[in-house]
Amino acid sequence: MLEPRPRKLLDQVRDAIRVKHYSYSTEKTYVSWIRRFILFHNKRHPNEMGAPEVTQFLTHLAVTEQVAASTQNQALNAIIFLYRVVLQQELVGINAVRAKKSRYLPTVLTPEEVQQVISHLYGMYKLVIQLLHGSGLRLSEGLALRVKDVDFAQQQLVIREAKGKESRVTMLPACVVEPLQAHLQTVRQLHHQDLERGYGSVYLPFALERKYPHADRSWIWQYVFPADRLSQDPRSGVTRRHHLHETGIQRAVREAVKRTGIEKRVTCHTFRHSFATHLLQNGYDIRTVQELLGHKDVETTMIYTHVLNRGGKGVRSPLDV
Repeated sequence: MLEPRPRKLLDQVRDAIRVKHYSYSTEKTYVSWIRRFILFHNKRHPNEMGAPEVTQFLTHLAVTEQVAASTQNQALNAIIFLYRVVLQQELVGINAVRAKKSRYLPTVLTPEEVQQVISHLYGMYKLVIQLLHGSGLRLSEGLALRVKDVDFAQQQLVIREAKGKESRVTMLPACVVEPLQAHLQTVRQLHHQDLERGYGSVYLPFALERKYPHADRSWIWQYVFPADRLSQDPRSGVTRRHHLHETGIQRAVREAVKRTGIEKRVTCHTFRHSFATHLLQNGYDIRTVQELLGHKDVETTMIYTHVLNRGGKGVRSPLDV
């Protein structure tokens, strides 16, 4: 009897990532970096390589490709995952040239500019951006909201399994309550239509789908911002309705900014930066802002104090005397 062929390395990587319940975006990113690492070394198997080859690859990224420090770290994390979790080897002695960290100050909009951009957005896109600015969400967090995560009674949002696998609570802006409730009524009708057509299933995290067999069709587990069409889940192959895709909202924001004539580089993340900066401007302490943003380290939140001090650290120019 023939023995089954061993699974390909990248399939083993995917299996290990799913066992650890990493997101699909992390899976794609890690697989991409591991593939690039193998191709860089002319398709040698990682079992035949070690710290010197990893060092060479990371140095190439920093020196030749001149990637950002965060990009190089992402590549390193993917390769460490490959060796530690999949191949069960420890890499010792990595001594790569490190990419230089940039001193990045985020773009921040004034409250008036935020309202200008929002006034050129419509439907779900408008609601998503209102939550990004009004609640301090990352785009991925806003899109991943489920019905059960919206607490109208307490006027708050529960952000689950956010960056770093941490959950947190943040505010639900009062001005969004009424349009969000109306939006959810429409979403509920769409969900009923999906159920009548034999669909209505939604992706559930971890093993909840096995633990609660019918939860995937339950209303409370549905996405607040569902996609306009059904699609096949890339992992399970099940046809279901996922949440809105990031690219649609990113495109809508670019168009809205263009219409306003605001001459700043504005992305969806700019609204989260503006949320934090406006709270500090309004006198809230930095620990409160840190908690609302979900930052592990207050040093990350401190970047917004630098934004507040732009223009010579708050010093008045002698020309203005």
